Amino acid sequence: QVQLVESGGGLVQAGGSLRLSCAASGRTFSSYAMGWFRQAPGKEREFVADISASGDITSYANSVKGRFAVSRDNAKNTVYLQMNSLKFEDTAVYYCARVRQSGLGYDYWGQGTQVTVSS
Repeated sequence: QVQLVESGGGLVQAGGSLRLSCAASGRTFSSYAMGWFRQAPGKEREFVADISASGDITSYANSVKGRFAVSRDNAKNTVYLQMNSLKFEDTAVYYCARVRQSGLGYDYWGQGTQVTVSS
């Protein structure tokens, strides 16, 4: 069983920055791609970013491209989401998830961390 635990959320003013962390249990973290998602109140969960197992390939939603950066430290079993130039519309619960070995979908999810951006 894999556990993913997010941290680093909080309240920040528009234009500010936060860095989220997602710590994973288990010995196979470095074999899996990881993703970040978010869900705002009354909205569906949406993709934010993902990163390959080795960390050399990343992709982003258009809404965060140029402002957010995903990275990972496989020695620490941790994936990060650096969020800069935050906007009110970035307010959401942020989740990390592990990509299935097949590359199709996600098999484990964290409990989420709240990010609130004040305008």
